[in-house]
Amino acid sequence: MNTLKLYGADWCPDCRRAKAYLKENNIDFDFIDVDLDKNATALVEKINNGKRIIPTIDLNGKTFANPNNAVLADLLGVNDAGVVQLFGADWCPDCRRVKRYLSDNGANFQFIDVDVHDWATDMVEEINNGKRIIPTVLIDGKPHTNPDNNTLKELLNVDVKNEYKLYDTIIIGGGAAGLTTSIYAQRDRFDSLILEKKTIGGNAFLTQKIENYPGFTNISGPDLMNKMEEQARTYGATIKTGVNVESIVEKDGKFYVKSAHETFIGRSVVAATGSTYRKLGIVGEEELIGSGVHFCATCDGAFYRHREVVVIGGGNSALEEGIFLAGFVKKVKIIHRDFDFSASSTYVEKLDSLENIDTYCNKTTTEFVADGDGNFKGVRVKDNATGEEELITGDGSFIFIGLIPNTKLFKGLIALNDAGFITTKGLAETSVKGIYAAGDCREGAIAQVAAATGEGVLASYGIKDFLKK
Repeated sequence: MNTLKLYGADWCPDCRRAKAYLKENNIDFDFIDVDLDKNATALVEKINNGKRIIPTIDLNGKTFANPNNAVLADLLGVNDAGVVQLFGADWCPDCRRVKRYLSDNGANFQFIDVDVHDWATDMVEEINNGKRIIPTVLIDGKPHTNPDNNTLKELLNVDVKNEYKLYDTIIIGGGAAGLTTSIYAQRDRFDSLILEKKTIGGNAFLTQKIENYPGFTNISGPDLMNKMEEQARTYGATIKTGVNVESIVEKDGKFYVKSAHETFIGRSVVAATGSTYRKLGIVGEEELIGSGVHFCATCDGAFYRHREVVVIGGGNSALEEGIFLAGFVKKVKIIHRDFDFSASSTYVEKLDSLENIDTYCNKTTTEFVADGDGNFKGVRVKDNATGEEELITGDGSFIFIGLIPNTKLFKGLIALNDAGFITTKGLAETSVKGIYAAGDCREGAIAQVAAATGEGVLASYGIKDFLKK
């Protein structure tokens, strides 16, 4: 029978996204928690060439590392009209016709080769009263034997003109800035749509503990972001996750926001795409990413329980994540290129109280080192004063040296500064009327949740002013 296994963990945001998507589309799957099953962890590493990538999907023996929702839709045949499964064979002319028709008309489908899977042959025979008739197409479980193109057109509403909804504002990015923009827009009776590439919450969702957000002495990132999402939905916001926006086109006073499979139309647009973690760009980094080199302690730290890890960086993020890791790893070794940490004194003072944190200051990381089998061994550093080099060993490493704005989508559309951040003026206005920016992707932004929410408020006022005019 059709089998789908999802290898992941409850703390993994993308695993949560994938699980939610499968449940929303009534797709059966087995969830294997890599935290509870060491064999599953080993299998994930083997599948991904030594990298611990989750979620990893196993669909009928074929594996896919962290597929987004669009990829899942394509693999599983998810469409607005239902889930499409095509049982057939490569040598079958009518199977090729059906595959071509579905592909040409943008319909997702799961192709199940009866020559490869014995259970598929048995299912085809059962559906067709003992006859091996292909193609056999299932739409939400209902079989259709060798349907012609006109039948497929009717079943899947192919070529039927889509009536697109016009939103007052389309917010690209579902972090604190995007959610706040939506909350304020909805309260002003402006209809908002949030498009999020991965999971709601952005970088804040990946933060284990937030201690400087007003009103909460201590709250986890996921809890705070879930509250914001719930509030936005309560006020009527539409939220779509797993949508990777590929282009924005302005025409006749409207903005057409396009992904690989859908087009959304808005009267205004908010860029709240946030930022991603900066890399060191040194020897061994690319080869070991996901297999000893990481950028998110909340995402990947659990792989290193009772082991030793290296943290590179000296700002708030580096010390915050290092302190978090110290709660369950054997040893944390923090490497910083300057004599003094740039993090706030609160974090620096906490280091003194933790016996399993060692610090290596005024040292530059020059190389990520692997052993003879290609497994992470440690990092090579150079003392900035003496020039002396040494190898600091560990089972894994985490890099926290700053952020890069996620603004590639907007290059050539709106003004960016030399570093790629969006330039704004007034009420979060960009160089194009009707497009606004909020959060870490904006020039001058402060990478804090509280600051991001304030920028979301500012953007919402810009939208209101623009739409009223």
